[in-house]
Amino acid sequence: MNTLFALLTLQAVMGAIDNLWHHELTERLPGKRSARLELSLHAAREALYAFLFLALAWYTWHGGWAWVIGAVVIAEIVITLGDFIVEDRTRRLPELERVLHTLLAISIGAVLAALWPVLAVWASMSHGVVAVDHGLVSWMFTVFGLGAAAWSLRNGIAALNHFRPPRWVREPLERAAQATGRAVLVSGATGFVGGHLVRHLLRRGDSVIVWTRDADRALDLFGPHVRIVTDLAELGGHPPLHAVVHLAGAPVFGIPWTASRRRTLIASRVESATALLDLCSKLPNPPRVWVGASAIGYYGAHEARRISESDGSGVGFQSELCRSVERMGDAAEAMGMRSVMLRIGLVLGHGGILERLALPTRMGLGTVLGDGRQWWSWVHIDDLVRIIAFCIDTPRVSGAVNAVAPQAVRQRDFQRLLARTLNRPQWLRVPAAPLRVALGEMSGLLLEGQRVIPARLSALGFDFRRPTLRSALRNLLIQRQAAPAVVTPTARCEVYYNADCPVCSFEMSHYAKALAETAGNGPEMLFVDGPREADRLASWGLRAEHLESRLYLRDEHGRVSSGFDAMLALWDRLPVYRSVARVFRLPGLHAAGAALYDHVIAPLLTAWARRRSNAELRRRAHT
Repeated sequence: MNTLFALLTLQAVMGAIDNLWHHELTERLPGKRSARLELSLHAAREALYAFLFLALAWYTWHGGWAWVIGAVVIAEIVITLGDFIVEDRTRRLPELERVLHTLLAISIGAVLAALWPVLAVWASMSHGVVAVDHGLVSWMFTVFGLGAAAWSLRNGIAALNHFRPPRWVREPLERAAQATGRAVLVSGATGFVGGHLVRHLLRRGDSVIVWTRDADRALDLFGPHVRIVTDLAELGGHPPLHAVVHLAGAPVFGIPWTASRRRTLIASRVESATALLDLCSKLPNPPRVWVGASAIGYYGAHEARRISESDGSGVGFQSELCRSVERMGDAAEAMGMRSVMLRIGLVLGHGGILERLALPTRMGLGTVLGDGRQWWSWVHIDDLVRIIAFCIDTPRVSGAVNAVAPQAVRQRDFQRLLARTLNRPQWLRVPAAPLRVALGEMSGLLLEGQRVIPARLSALGFDFRRPTLRSALRNLLIQRQAAPAVVTPTARCEVYYNADCPVCSFEMSHYAKALAETAGNGPEMLFVDGPREADRLASWGLRAEHLESRLYLRDEHGRVSSGFDAMLALWDRLPVYRSVARVFRLPGLHAAGAALYDHVIAPLLTAWARRRSNAELRRRAHT
């Protein structure tokens, strides 16, 4: 057994290195839609390892039970062989990963050779599962098993998410009916701010070109609505660019700021900006506008003084990073472009840092950091994308622009208002010293603030739609989750469903009857046979095959939702179902309902509808 335990330990260590270094940090497989089959195989294999580690940690398996262990090992080998085939077809493995895979294959062969005599001895014993304690080895294998189970769960969830329809199908993007004729090149479009910006530009009629290293993710986010390029040489000046918005760069918060990490943060911004500037220099007609993303870290830490664009740069790495970005803007200006450098504060929106701040607060663990007196200058994501569009459109805007809301708040007030908005208590405080020890200079992002004001935007007359933190938090945390306000009887809501599906037709007829019983007190609702009326949603890029396999709802304000969210929006508008919608909007139930809809209900009903439709076509052909 000692030899077997040693080999399994070696297998666990090499597997953990492969998962962490190659799958997570290097390839980032959980974020790649093209890796969904590979992730599924990884999840299955890690589940087998979790069982194997826990099973051998505390039990011996006698009689026929011995072959359960053998079957698990054989299944792991079969899945690994399939994984090798899939990996070879879907991505190019780096040399180190190939070497590690070879060592893992040799190791599992050695494990099988060491395990087989043990299984033979167990098989000769009386049938049963007998508890055993191997001391430290048992506890070590328990840790291995729990780690493998956690990784299996992570990869399984990631794979399931990637087997859903693309995000642009689940969260449709609207394109304006009339194009502006402007072409905007966006780097960093697959990031948090970039994704919102692309949607905003499309809504107003701009043509968007996305430059990215991850074409798979961009295609998932934007589909056919944008032009995706991985090599700037593909552009060649067609179409002529009106503006370049440079948002690309490695995340600042997360990995400690080692010397290597600092170089990476600077290089990720400067090298991509240099490539864009090189493209602009070669175009027959350079873009009119360059908009770059800097940050309020440019000013360094300040206790109380209000800071405007006229203030100088501070000291420390934050300021150095911002200066390196803004020098690229100076180079763009030297090439004849109008250059705007946005000094962006804390951006609040769905999918950004607000979710990380809100999660512990929802659990009653919202925390004041240090003494809480540090100023946090923030901006709502909707206002930020409007600021970027304003800078593109307004010839008077150039140079530095503070992209922050008019009212900065102290961190303790931010946290208290966040807790109050979520109706949670606020009592925790983390001293500054442990954070400084744990995070080093990066702790300054949390503990050192700047009271920044948008002086130039105010002077130019920019209108903030969310000027106060209270209004921003209510919009993001309450209004987006609550049932819509009562609409007037003349407002119309359109529901698109597949009339070939008997269940869907019966359900929509039931909802129409329930709506009729409201005696005109509910909204006007039109139920549409989606696949046969697909042109109604053509501006959203949706085609008949999308409306055939998914429920869509266009509300009274022209917004389109789909799938389980569309069902909830429909229930919101029917008094008898409104309370059900509120229940299913609870975080856990909402996620479970969406997964059930995407992976079970919609595929089964779509397949049934297609079989019925095909059968009807065959019947008509024979008659």
